[in-house]
Amino acid sequence: MSSKVTLPPGLAKLVVQYAQHRSAITRGGWTLAFLFLAIRVRSALTKQKPKTGPAAAQEVEQRRSRKGKKGGGPRADVDAVFFKRFGKLLRIIIPGVSSKEFWLLNTFSGFLLGRTLLSLYIADLDGKIVSALVRGQGRQFLLYIVYWMAVAVPATYTNSMLTFLQNKLAIAFRTRLTNHIHDQYLADMTFYKVGNLDDRIKNADQLITQDVSKFCFAVSELYANLSKPTLDTLLYNWQLARNVGGEGIFGLTAVVQSSAWVLRVLTPHFGKMVAEEQRLEGEFRFTHSRLIENAEEIALYGGHAVEKGNLDQNYFNLIRHVNRIFKTRIWHGMLEDFVIKYVWGAMGMAICGIPAFFELPGTDGSSDVGSRTQGFVTNRRLLLSSADAFGRIMYSYKEISELAGYTARVSELTTVFEDLRAGKFQKTLTSNADVNTLKHRGSLVEGENIEFTNVPIVSPNGDVLVKALTFHVHPGMHLLIVGPNGSGKSSLFRILGGLWPVYGGTVEKPHYKKVFYIPQRPYLSMGTLRDQIIYPDTHAEMLAKNTTDADLQAILSVVQIGPIVDREGGWDAEKDWKDVLAGGDKQRIAMARLFYHKPRYAILDECTSSVSMDIERIMYTHAQSLGISLITVSHRPSLWKYHNWILQYDGQGGYVFTKLDAERRLALQEEKNLLEQRLIEVPKTEKRLRELREVFRATPAGSRPESEGSSEGDEGTD
Repeated sequence: MSSKVTLPPGLAKLVVQYAQHRSAITRGGWTLAFLFLAIRVRSALTKQKPKTGPAAAQEVEQRRSRKGKKGGGPRADVDAVFFKRFGKLLRIIIPGVSSKEFWLLNTFSGFLLGRTLLSLYIADLDGKIVSALVRGQGRQFLLYIVYWMAVAVPATYTNSMLTFLQNKLAIAFRTRLTNHIHDQYLADMTFYKVGNLDDRIKNADQLITQDVSKFCFAVSELYANLSKPTLDTLLYNWQLARNVGGEGIFGLTAVVQSSAWVLRVLTPHFGKMVAEEQRLEGEFRFTHSRLIENAEEIALYGGHAVEKGNLDQNYFNLIRHVNRIFKTRIWHGMLEDFVIKYVWGAMGMAICGIPAFFELPGTDGSSDVGSRTQGFVTNRRLLLSSADAFGRIMYSYKEISELAGYTARVSELTTVFEDLRAGKFQKTLTSNADVNTLKHRGSLVEGENIEFTNVPIVSPNGDVLVKALTFHVHPGMHLLIVGPNGSGKSSLFRILGGLWPVYGGTVEKPHYKKVFYIPQRPYLSMGTLRDQIIYPDTHAEMLAKNTTDADLQAILSVVQIGPIVDREGGWDAEKDWKDVLAGGDKQRIAMARLFYHKPRYAILDECTSSVSMDIERIMYTHAQSLGISLITVSHRPSLWKYHNWILQYDGQGGYVFTKLDAERRLALQEEKNLLEQRLIEVPKTEKRLRELREVFRATPAGSRPESEGSSEGDEGTD
């Protein structure tokens, strides 16, 4: 039968001296431990402080250069930048103590605390059950089994509620963050600017729909995987310190900290890997989106082989990176399991066995087998739970790294949205871009008229189309805009609509509801047939304007598509209207939308190209009868008579803004066309004349017809 081991005299004497000064030594040890922890935290934060000065600027420029070459995304390290980004997003998903998310988090924390307390009680109950079994106390054994079954009810309920609350918390976070991003995305034309005026984000749809969701679920999982293990570690170690003494726990903590440092040093940058994986996912999806968007052109060119190569290449890059992550996690998982499960477990069981095998000074050693068994089982249960909790804390570092990747991408999204709303753009410029012009900003004022005063027309990539444009449109004026392609006609509308920034001069324009834009390909929204006429109004807003379906029917009758209501199944019919309606019907619907809103100004960009001239006449005359001032871009001379001013670009940066005499311009146009036709015939006439002269030179005079001979003689006499 085994007995306790007696310590050697020298070691026993040392232990006795330690026991006499145990309190002072323990306090000093814990003080040193907390001081060491504070120094490490301060050192970590100091290393991550942002640099300043020329060296920092050079480092940032080099990082941007590397990013441009490799196509990388934002940094995804667990550093001060991560905590700053995460804190900013945390203030969005938990806006205050009165928010739903805050109280949901508190409820979740309460269940986490309850689960830990239940675990402590179960550990103690486990030791009592084994002790009763060893001692042969059947009645106590059965009673403890009843307690075991009774505590299972709140324990299982707590586990289920933790899972429910974690998912509920993730959904609440996602709802809050998605609403915030939608508010940014759909304000100040950000949804247009992010894809047309800025190059930093190529796949905003994936970031909003997928990365936001992954970020929110990662936050909820991280809170559960950090708070519960941390609480478990503190309470379990506190209980273990009471059972086996603080010295063993302190020694075990030293071993754990040293091995944890080794693990942290050897842990790969999973945050960067996750961020890169999401970027490659976005590129793969973006390639598919481009294929769908340009399907017609690709099909006509027969470019399916090239596009397949691009798709396969992007997919191969993604899978290669994912496989690299999987391979990295093999050896990292082996290292984690070996250290956390086996090394820490062996050290812990050795510490739990000290009271059973060593007779320490100051102990009577009178405990029986049942008490020692109960103590060992309870302490082992506590130790395993504590090791498991600390292991989950160590595992959570990998989760924090992955969260850093999601945080970097979502934070970049919100940062870009904020920059766009502030007028800060990062766009790839052309080689001849005027950088100085792009640095300036003009003024945009709200008024009753449309006026451009010395406004440069500049594309987002830096092409200066017109250096300084000046014109005006007042109520009652109808402006025709003409010019070659790429001269700045549509660019003017984008500036007027607030899509492009004003790089100089002054733009005066009315409230956006007083200016209505109709493109060549009208936008048809999701919804009913009624919604197509009243867009962007809702049905409730239509009724608030005292407009009825009969009024809409009258508008459709003006553009001569009244039967479309019965043909398509009534006003409440919902279809994919962009596919159901023909091109001419779409343009008539767009003009009906104009007549419904009756704005002060209407911008018509080749919006009658698919209708007949009779319908075109009806559209323009009815719009003018409603008091709408028309601004039209068109190459059709038939529209000139509906305008009294003209803005003509020459395609070389120049323009002319003057009154338009439609009849005189049409007459001059006809004369111009006639002269051009005659000029085209001149080379043919000269060629024929040369041929006739050659014939006359080669033919003898006697063999020529009399009329020809006399003609030649006359010609020679002359």
